[in-house]
Amino acid sequence: MYGDEHKDLRRRLAPLFTIKALATYVTIQERTIRSHIERWLMMASNGSPLTLRVLCRDMNLETSQNVFVGPYLTPEMKEQFTKDYNAFNMGVMALPLDFPGCLYNKAKHAVRRLVAVLTECARQSRIRMNQGEEPECLLDFWTKEILREIEEAEDAGLPAPPHTSEKEVGHHVFDFLFAAQDASTSSLVWAVTLLDSHPKVLEKVRKEQSTLSSPLSLEKIRLMEYTQMVVREVLRFRPPATLVPHVARVNFPITETYTIPKGTIVFPSVFDSSFQGFTDPHSFDPDRFSPERQEDQRYKRNWLVFGAGPHQCLGQRYAVNHLTLFTSLFTSMVEFTRVPTPGQDELVYTPTIAPKDHGFFLLSKRK
Repeated sequence: MYGDEHKDLRRRLAPLFTIKALATYVTIQERTIRSHIERWLMMASNGSPLTLRVLCRDMNLETSQNVFVGPYLTPEMKEQFTKDYNAFNMGVMALPLDFPGCLYNKAKHAVRRLVAVLTECARQSRIRMNQGEEPECLLDFWTKEILREIEEAEDAGLPAPPHTSEKEVGHHVFDFLFAAQDASTSSLVWAVTLLDSHPKVLEKVRKEQSTLSSPLSLEKIRLMEYTQMVVREVLRFRPPATLVPHVARVNFPITETYTIPKGTIVFPSVFDSSFQGFTDPHSFDPDRFSPERQEDQRYKRNWLVFGAGPHQCLGQRYAVNHLTLFTSLFTSMVEFTRVPTPGQDELVYTPTIAPKDHGFFLLSKRK
């Protein structure tokens, strides 16, 4: 999406990520993350190692459900939603064979059901917001803005603005859900594996967390200065989406001898960019993001994990908050030891990157 249509939609989505909205999400995120970690500790109580990637994937899906449309999903709806989303995920990685029984075909039907559920959530949100209720999830913040715009259009004798129908909203929320899943799962797993292999960094994170009490909040996340440096370094060192496709809208010279022709699909390597410019780039060094060094500013053109320009990720602050909250809670609640396996740190593409062992850990409750 480009031009005025793109600018208009991004303007409409801005209220979803205001300070007030993000503060609401933090409460939901903490509650969901904490409940999953407690469940993991119960699962690990028999001494068996667990695969974090699977656990984080399920935690992320429930967090997204709760944050995006929480009040409108019954337990039964959540269960079916999870099945359909997993079917969709399997279909994304499968050959596009559109025949009954094939993963792609199952995924296509799962997406229709998912969008139908999210459309119904949008309808229920519209009823609640029309009654003057306070927003309790991302959908509510958006609905409140949509109702205001529709009312202004009606007063001016104009049709409803674009992207405001319940079905369109359902489609967009599905896009948010997809964006919040695999990349975030990858980063959570890498955060734990990198902290395990860098005990001094882990010690500093825990020391900072010991000064903060529950419940957590947006204000307390701002105080997690070192933890946020760790989060940014995790994202630089192991950017989850290594290749992000773009289309050249003009003839674009990238060297003195080669110009990318207009209309060409280009796959910039976010992974390679993350190791260019930075000091000792192949070292995991959170201090590069300290106020003294400010490598995130000095090498801003290379830190592209959330994109850049007019298409930069809308949910960047939400994603960073999520990773910071998880790092805070996991390091405070859990003792963790990685179980060695051959080639455990080799990169696998799922399609986002993960360690070969998918995060194979022994977990126990931290005292």
